Amino acid sequence: MSRDNGEFKGSIERTYETSVPWWPPVALPPQGAPNIVTIVLDDVGFSDLGCYGSEIPTPHIDALAAGGVRYANFHVTAMCSPTRACLLTGRNAHAVGVGIIAEWSSGFPGYQGKVSRRAATIPEVLREHAYATYAIGKWHLTNIADYGSAGPHEDWPLGRGFSRWYGFHGALADQWNPELYQDNRPIQLNPGTDYHLSTDLVDHAIGDVRDHMTSAPRRPFYLYLAFGACHWPHHVPRAYIERNRGRYDVGWDAIRERRLAKQLELGLVPPATRLAPRNPGVEAWFDVPAEVRPLLVRLQETYAAFLEHTDAEIGRLVGHLDRIGQLENTLIILMSDNGASAEGGPTGAINLRKHMVYEEEPPSVGLKHLEAIGSDRAFNHYPFGWAQVSNTPLKWYKKDTHGGGIRAPLVVHWPKRITHGGAIRGQYHHVCDIAPTLYEVLGIEAPREYRGAPQLAMHGTSLAYTFNDGAAPTRKHTQYFEILGDRAIWHRGWKAVSRHVKGSDFEADRWELYCLDRDFAEIDDLAQSEPKRLRDLIDLWWVEAGKYGVLPLDDRDWERAAARLRMNTITRYEYFGNMARVDRLSAPDISDRSYTITAEFEPPPTGAEGVLVAWGSRFAGFALYIKEGELKYEYVYSESVRHTISAPFSPKPGKVAIRLEFRRTGKSAGRVTVKLGDDAMGSVEIARTWPTHGTTAGLNIGEDAGSPVSDAYRRPFRLKAENLRVVVELEAAAGGDPGAAYQAVLREQ
Repeated sequence: MSRDNGEFKGSIERTYETSVPWWPPVALPPQGAPNIVTIVLDDVGFSDLGCYGSEIPTPHIDALAAGGVRYANFHVTAMCSPTRACLLTGRNAHAVGVGIIAEWSSGFPGYQGKVSRRAATIPEVLREHAYATYAIGKWHLTNIADYGSAGPHEDWPLGRGFSRWYGFHGALADQWNPELYQDNRPIQLNPGTDYHLSTDLVDHAIGDVRDHMTSAPRRPFYLYLAFGACHWPHHVPRAYIERNRGRYDVGWDAIRERRLAKQLELGLVPPATRLAPRNPGVEAWFDVPAEVRPLLVRLQETYAAFLEHTDAEIGRLVGHLDRIGQLENTLIILMSDNGASAEGGPTGAINLRKHMVYEEEPPSVGLKHLEAIGSDRAFNHYPFGWAQVSNTPLKWYKKDTHGGGIRAPLVVHWPKRITHGGAIRGQYHHVCDIAPTLYEVLGIEAPREYRGAPQLAMHGTSLAYTFNDGAAPTRKHTQYFEILGDRAIWHRGWKAVSRHVKGSDFEADRWELYCLDRDFAEIDDLAQSEPKRLRDLIDLWWVEAGKYGVLPLDDRDWERAAARLRMNTITRYEYFGNMARVDRLSAPDISDRSYTITAEFEPPPTGAEGVLVAWGSRFAGFALYIKEGELKYEYVYSESVRHTISAPFSPKPGKVAIRLEFRRTGKSAGRVTVKLGDDAMGSVEIARTWPTHGTTAGLNIGEDAGSPVSDAYRRPFRLKAENLRVVVELEAAAGGDPGAAYQAVLREQ
């Protein structure tokens, strides 16, 4: 009495004695499949690691290089989201919809802010081959429209092949007070005094590995660990800063020279390599005013400390793999996502969001707050002179397609396969080559169709042939680059590159030509002597741009986010107590416009106390709260400018309605009035307001769960009251529609 039961391939009779059971086949990993750990550093320049010529102590990373291979000719995309898209798919970034960071998506195919379904990710592919997949840290591959707790979650890590995730969306994570997610939901932390994000991430990485080995020891795992380090803000325990004191007193010129000398000694760069000239705006160190140098030195000491601390955390993870007997059979890939960042400008800043977005910070501010640098009291970043040091011996920075933006460190460690430990490899490779490398060493192929979606061909070239052969010719022949209108193409040793100035005519851009085999630092421009070669390379760039979805060229950055915000016509938002945090880029756009916030709740008999609304952080934000019988409002314009309202709070029994009214009185200025019912309790004039995207943290209702806005209370300072309901109502923006305020701010820059 056999019966068809879908996929069941046994037989079913009247009793089990005469029936034949059947189990679906279980996927098995490839023979000898290693564990795989990918470690991604953020904004770490080509020369920053000790094994790449730096004075910064990175002994644990150096040990991986000593037992594996490091690459001197490895390239990325000059910004974080595109590099991660290449890394995880094996395709070029524009071709999979991530030609720029997720915040700056523009609606064109190459700029969707999320990875195309036509490009299955490494974890999606590996889990089909019995791998367990874990993501820790930075994601930055979800369109900002989907950051909310309700998603959709299809482009969060669990939607793209990972079984677990602990980390953060976007960038510029506060290392002391991060806004984190676990799996598909935002979580609230209450970090202790010794908390640091890098430590927390490694704790969770070790936990995932430990749990995996105790529950599925015969299956390999893929661990993707993407640090917030060393992206600004540069936050690090003070002990690490102290051990770097005095190291950078000699200035950036001397440190660049020392790093190049070390690179030459190591054989990382060809013998004739010279330092690229200082980038425009970078002064000779001894031309920097002596009174400003202490700030510049402290900012670099803190960056170095941040990287040293990150190395120690990597050492904890590697040590755990060793202790449980898994290091020998674990393929570790460690890299940076792009070159060092010039976003700090000529003198850096202790509050970089303010410095970049709405008010330049003079050095005098940092000099007054030297001891705050690196702590939870600063959101600091170094000046661009130190960024060029990080990129030694190269020119330009992150966001540029010259070497300083796209040449990155890569260390590969795999004791079972790499037998020439400590070797340096000079073959030209790109981050989209990592996925094909993994598939080759596992003996698997990327699927031609994945869950109903036809797949793009792999664009990368496996670099596995270089593991034990430094003399093998480069198998890669061509690689294009584009970021914010900067363009470059490498083809068989030659590179054409054009640095585009925002707002200028693309057709007027000047192209440069370099023979990278002879000119590592891109110093000797051969455009005049080799015009035909240059023309051929430019023509090839246009071919590649058309093939991979680069067009249309677009040099906008935050303007793209403004255009996206203008699509949002919502002017009324309703929130409730104990709700999940709202990401800063998902919060209502209150930039330079009038708005009202109404908070309704029922106080307990003993009186209400706690935070009603906390928006932003101590670096830019505001809080409305009740404490010790007073209703208080604090508007934080910057680390040193606050506006406050304080009034006695003794409402009648029953439901209470507090109304905060902001009325725009001029460009980026307004008047705040706080009311209890219809009665005004206080007002304050705010001469300068910050734009919404100038904040460093999101929106919390009924508590302050992030970097606290105020020092008057101890976070989270949860509201003691019932049935909290908060309504935010926006009036038309200064420009007449939602999002226009962003445009107004940007026009001033």
